Amino acid sequence: MSVNRHKPHVLVLPEDDANRQIANGFIYDLDNRYIQVLPIAAGWTKAVDQFINDHAPRMRQYPDRMMVLLIDFDNCKDRLSFIKRQIPKDLDHRVFVIGSWTAPEKLKNDMETSFEKIGESLAKDCSEDTNHTWGHTLLNHNKRELTRLRLSVKPLLFAG
Repeated sequence: MSVNRHKPHVLVLPEDDANRQIANGFIYDLDNRYIQVLPIAAGWTKAVDQFINDHAPRMRQYPDRMMVLLIDFDNCKDRLSFIKRQIPKDLDHRVFVIGSWTAPEKLKNDMETSFEKIGESLAKDCSEDTNHTWGHTLLNHNKRELTRLRLSVKPLLFAG
């Protein structure tokens, strides 16, 4: 089932399969009429290109669409600012860039669990306004984006 593009919804564009698995864990217990994980982009630069070329024009057609770019930061402190500069200004309030500071495999090893369970824990944090998992050293750099994301999607995804 896919989202209703004429109602508020969230699309998640994962960089790779590990991020896809985390996203699938995140949405496991959610109503999938409001959130959809897209096919992997095969790299963070391809995710950005795909967003700019394919998704940005459609976001203008569907003003209730929000987009999450789920990427690896690969220890690069400038990656977020670089990506944010690529996002058109008229869409930046509906686009969120989050991900592990390193490759998600390091996060998985540190947490000693599956990617899906990490996603479920992240969703629980969002639902309960906690930071047990989001506070992990490989995720806490997402704080500003996470705050924006929670304000935008919590009423939609965690209304119950």
